Amino acid sequence: MKREEQAGRDWEPADLAEVVTLFSKTPRRWWVAGGYAVELAVGRPFREHDDVDVLLLRQDQLAVQEVLAGWEWWAADPPGSLRRWLSGELLPVSVHDVWCRPGPGAPWRIQVMLDEADGETWVSRRDARVRRPVKRLGLTAADGTPFLAPEVQLFYKAKAPRPKDEQDFTEVLPHLDHEARAWLGEALSVVYGPHPWIATLQDRKGS
Repeated sequence: MKREEQAGRDWEPADLAEVVTLFSKTPRRWWVAGGYAVELAVGRPFREHDDVDVLLLRQDQLAVQEVLAGWEWWAADPPGSLRRWLSGELLPVSVHDVWCRPGPGAPWRIQVMLDEADGETWVSRRDARVRRPVKRLGLTAADGTPFLAPEVQLFYKAKAPRPKDEQDFTEVLPHLDHEARAWLGEALSVVYGPHPWIATLQDRKGS
């Protein structure tokens, strides 16, 4: 069994308040990602979560080691296996997923995703044609929590939607404005070609 598969049985995700407390210590840009980002956009919880995701730009990756000092950090390198991320090590572009836990044998608590940027332009790791100004990559909740813009999170979820991804799409759709729906529809079309979400986005645009 691959180490990542074995370790995946031992997750006790940090709650959102703990994540915000930890990452608020860094001046670097970061965003709550995954299903929690969608819930922050909707404004209420609506499903359970298997983990908690935080997104940083690759150029800011060492901020993870600073805010989680004393923790263990493990890089998915290559995807499907885990190795220790050494202090001060700059991870290559092939690594965009880091698992973090307070210490040896402790449950995994936080998953960190690393995304690319060209200057002040975010570049999707899935397809470099999908871009966005970094300043428009995320939103801020009423309590000040930064979170990934839902249309960007949905773009990642759209590759192979699971039931929870379909639920996220349905729940957040009424909260997407015209610009967000247009961006998502174009990104899906460019990368995935015909996609079932596109027709729904177009119907909503016309309503």
